[in-house]
Amino acid sequence: MFSGYWRRAFPIYLMVFPGLLFFIVFKYVPMFGILIAFLDYSPFKGVRGSDWAGLDHFRRLFSEGDFWNLLQNTLMLNVLDVLFYFPAPILVALLLNEVRVKWFKGTVQTILYAPNFISWVVIVGITLQLFATGSGGINELLDSWGFDRIELMTDPKYFRWVWLFQNIWQGAGWGAIIFLAALSSVDPTLYEAAEMDGAGRWRQLWHITLPALRGAIVILFILRLGHIMDLGFEHVFLLQNPMNRDVSEVFETFIYKVGLNEGDYSYSTAVGLFKSAIGLAMVLAANALAKRTGQEGVF
Repeated sequence: MFSGYWRRAFPIYLMVFPGLLFFIVFKYVPMFGILIAFLDYSPFKGVRGSDWAGLDHFRRLFSEGDFWNLLQNTLMLNVLDVLFYFPAPILVALLLNEVRVKWFKGTVQTILYAPNFISWVVIVGITLQLFATGSGGINELLDSWGFDRIELMTDPKYFRWVWLFQNIWQGAGWGAIIFLAALSSVDPTLYEAAEMDGAGRWRQLWHITLPALRGAIVILFILRLGHIMDLGFEHVFLLQNPMNRDVSEVFETFIYKVGLNEGDYSYSTAVGLFKSAIGLAMVLAANALAKRTGQEGVF
């Protein structure tokens, strides 16, 4: 029934099938819903019965005053994410790679990995309890010492930095796993030869360690650009309040409010499609640039 190739390859394809089925069912089939962005969609009429709207919802998005504020807030948080959060796992991996005491390295890794398993609800809740204006533990302590209270959760100027710090605290250790795996494949004799040639730790880092990470850094950076309009709804939404909404309202929270709270499904789908189109364009551009500079791209 099967040729020799298919008999050997069948177990591999069988392992791939569940992942392929997941993407088909949850990623590709729902893409049919993109049509809603071009309709005056009504849940009672369905996709086929709703009136055609064309690009009206996109014109509405670009003409409304909220658009530029949403775009600015989203891009500002993403710039901070790329500048500070993206390099954080690389730095953690480089530091851990220099640790030679195994038990200490393992302990530090465990401590750094642990925050990844704490939900944003718990993280934001702890922050609220510590920095609440009236009864927060940190503010009470500052007040007892004669210092001014820190309006960390209500002052708009703190929002972006709180969001960034929590991202780094939760994800830097876990993100370092990929880079540590890449470093584990480096031939130790390269370091020994470099040391015999008189290269110090910085020289070894620059000429051996970082080149070993280059491929992983490029691929992850390209994938990160694909999410340049995505910030993670839950984290931003939990930190958001009426006092900081001017700097915390991003496309994802806007889609939630317009789509689910107000029931404007067509408009919220158009906003989501706009986000996805920007992400796709960024991935294609970054991948082409990586190829032209001699690096391995995603595809």
